Amino acid sequence: MNDIRRTILWVILGFSLVMLWDKWQIHNGRQATFFPTPTATAPAAASSAPGSAAAAASAPDSAVPTAVTAAAPAGAGQVPGTPAAPAPARERVEVSTDVLKLSFDTAGGSLVRAELLKNIDLHDPSRHFVLLDESPERVYLAQTGLIGAPGLPNHTTVMTAVPGPRQLADGSNTLEVRFESPESGGVKLVKTYTLTRGSYAIGVKHEVVNTGTAPVTPQVYLQLVRDGNKLPGESSFYSTFTGPAVYTEAKKYQKVEFKDIEKNDAKFETKSANGYVAMVQHYFASAWLLGDGIERDIFARKVSNNLYAVGMISTLPAVAPGASQVAESRLFVGPQEEKMLESLTPGLELVKDYGWLTILAKPLYWLLDKLHSVLQNWGWSIVALVFLLKLAFYWLNAKAYASMAKMKAVNPRIQEMRERLKDKPQEMQQAMMKMYKEEKINPLGGCLPIMIQIPVFIALYWVLLSSVEMRGAPWIGWIKDLSAPDPWFLLPVIMTLTTLLQTALNPAPPDPMQAKLMWFMPLAFSVMFFFFPSGLVLYWITNNILSIVQQWVINTRMGVPPQFNLPKFK
Repeated sequence: MNDIRRTILWVILGFSLVMLWDKWQIHNGRQATFFPTPTATAPAAASSAPGSAAAAASAPDSAVPTAVTAAAPAGAGQVPGTPAAPAPARERVEVSTDVLKLSFDTAGGSLVRAELLKNIDLHDPSRHFVLLDESPERVYLAQTGLIGAPGLPNHTTVMTAVPGPRQLADGSNTLEVRFESPESGGVKLVKTYTLTRGSYAIGVKHEVVNTGTAPVTPQVYLQLVRDGNKLPGESSFYSTFTGPAVYTEAKKYQKVEFKDIEKNDAKFETKSANGYVAMVQHYFASAWLLGDGIERDIFARKVSNNLYAVGMISTLPAVAPGASQVAESRLFVGPQEEKMLESLTPGLELVKDYGWLTILAKPLYWLLDKLHSVLQNWGWSIVALVFLLKLAFYWLNAKAYASMAKMKAVNPRIQEMRERLKDKPQEMQQAMMKMYKEEKINPLGGCLPIMIQIPVFIALYWVLLSSVEMRGAPWIGWIKDLSAPDPWFLLPVIMTLTTLLQTALNPAPPDPMQAKLMWFMPLAFSVMFFFFPSGLVLYWITNNILSIVQQWVINTRMGVPPQFNLPKFK
């Protein structure tokens, strides 16, 4: 019984390491070692040049892929697919504001490149971060068009860029970029993008003009198209979600895996009068936003090999000959800054994915943000937040360390008892229980208070891992980016030493094998932190140091002077 607390903790830690190893295996395209699951065959085009996929994504096909029919409800129409050749006579139109530099293709007036001027490329700090792109290396596009009748203008129809300013002027808050399609299927489409100073949300207006002689009832589709490749430089020691997401008030936030789309097994709400669709990756996202009350059909489909789309389709009222109808929407392309996302539409902040611990993570982020508004340094804000959490859990930790101190005080008697009664296990158990009762020791007293805190510190882990504010944020000296590993590995070394010091301060298990594991597991756990973001390592170091100080003080007060239980390996 005296070892049950340590056993539970080592089981939790060991299971975490096993799960992390399996996640690493899956992340690198291998089968899980301990908990294998059936996996879909990788798309055949994953290793092919994405440039060919980009060309495919920008032209219609008379043969619509089966995935579209399955994803788009009956009567919703069919989003154009992908033939082998791009439409001719395309050109690029570049515009810029204070936060965005965008490139539009006159084929459909599609957004084919988005450069975020407030975020650097961590692999090349001289460049800005590019989110949307159409290049030989990657495909990530925002497309719209009309369906519902033959020949309507879509994202492959070559349009005319209306002359006008291409850069947000000083003193101006908005910039408009307009594309006009030729008459097609008795309809002319005028697409207007409105960019606003300081905003990553772009207004997108579709004006449908009926130039024919009969009424038309077109449908507007909004879609995000992306390849299924891994993000460049993605860590093998931790992973974040990359792929489509759907949000509705009824079903809330629904992530859609590329592999599920590949197997035509994606599950999400397909009809709603509210919500959004998004493409999510670490720190950044894009999303199509429609106003509440507008009925829309939601789809996720495979466009071609290693190319996937998520989108919405809404039906316009009937447009009489000579009349027009307008459909308003917004396109978000930017960083996952929580307060900004909350201000745009309900639920958009969930693209910053905290998982099942969102209820704990959101107030932790709020507190971290408040600390940063005072300290103006994200590194010191992390230190301050951990200090406040340790203060909040002071009495729980005090009980845990007091229990450890009592166990440490009676440890020599337990070892003597185990040695004396090693051939009489039942009698030894009864003697130990009697001693616990006399000394008023709860063998689980040191475990339960710590387990209560585990969800809070896991939630803080996800806050630090998910917050784009850490990206490129310096702390002190050599730590120039809290989202990147320590370039000199000093923080991981300090973290390892503090973990070993904590282990040395704890009572040594009587069982030799447990004593060895007590030293091996922290070392194995620490190795992973050499590749973790500096902000996460800083949080763990701060927690270790504060725990050591508290444990030292409590042991001294209880008359159990701190002793270092060094390993004895034979």
